[in-house]
Amino acid sequence: MALTLAEVSVGLSDKVAQGVIDEFRRSSQFMDLLTFDNTVSPGTGGSTMIYGYQQLSTPSAATGRAINEEYTADEAKREKKTAYLKIFGGSAAIDRVLNKTSPTEVSFQLKQKILATKNHFQYTCINGSKTANAKDFDGLSTLLTGKSTECNVGASAVVLDLSTSANLDSNYKSAIDMLNDFIATLNGKPTMFLGNSKIISRLKSIAFRAGYNTRSEDKFGQSVQGYDNILFYDMGKYYDKTNSVTKDCVPIYSTGSGNNTVTGLTDLYAVQFGLDSFHGASLSGGNIIDTYLPNFKDPGAVKKLEVEMIAAVVLKDTTKCGVLRNIKVE
Repeated sequence: MALTLAEVSVGLSDKVAQGVIDEFRRSSQFMDLLTFDNTVSPGTGGSTMIYGYQQLSTPSAATGRAINEEYTADEAKREKKTAYLKIFGGSAAIDRVLNKTSPTEVSFQLKQKILATKNHFQYTCINGSKTANAKDFDGLSTLLTGKSTECNVGASAVVLDLSTSANLDSNYKSAIDMLNDFIATLNGKPTMFLGNSKIISRLKSIAFRAGYNTRSEDKFGQSVQGYDNILFYDMGKYYDKTNSVTKDCVPIYSTGSGNNTVTGLTDLYAVQFGLDSFHGASLSGGNIIDTYLPNFKDPGAVKKLEVEMIAAVVLKDTTKCGVLRNIKVE
């Protein structure tokens, strides 16, 4: 059964759990629009959480024929794929005295843990690789590498410089051409462009200059912008506790070496949401997002609250999503 977070929220009787899911939706239009196929049933012992699916690898073709001539048969080809659901989230410890002296502490820690879990999910949706980290599911960068919709890569890559206002003035027409060519590689119009704050701000500027900027409101009344009705979404930043700085969910990177090094590069992702393209996968009968709140009436000075997701993302048709690489933004 396919569910969005909005549909999960409506079906909940627990107002706290409902509020948590609505907080995810409010803080992330990406997660609000993402559909989850909640059909995964754990195997024996509950340890195997695999979502199996068929990915279109070669489309079917059609041609003309003459009278008394047969068609040359060809078939669409699919590959068997699997996505492994992963468990992620976090906990916060709260002293019962702090709960008495600061009654808002639980709600504050809960909101921060929701944001942290959302950021982890969005970071993994882009950068995840189960080969590099067994705790991650494969994200879009992994799923699109080497596919026909991975654009502007290799020896033929052209670095598009959008790093300054002057370069935007000089290059916005080239940027529009490259963006339109990128969209044309996809099978259908994407729902959303995903990037970091810098590439999204550059795209907004380009859309304004070219007269293709579109505005609308999301379900919470928040203003959203796009290019020709394709929504812009900043995937935000991610804090992994390994250092004192946050990482962009869509990284900024360098290529080359020595005098040929090019810095300040990033990528732009285009996604179509749907069970036949890009969607989430979750456990059968689950809430997708679970919340565990502390009970300060129980013995023990310190209690924990937890927020947890069990999910992965799936790309069933690589022609419906793509990535445009090597865009210079700083």
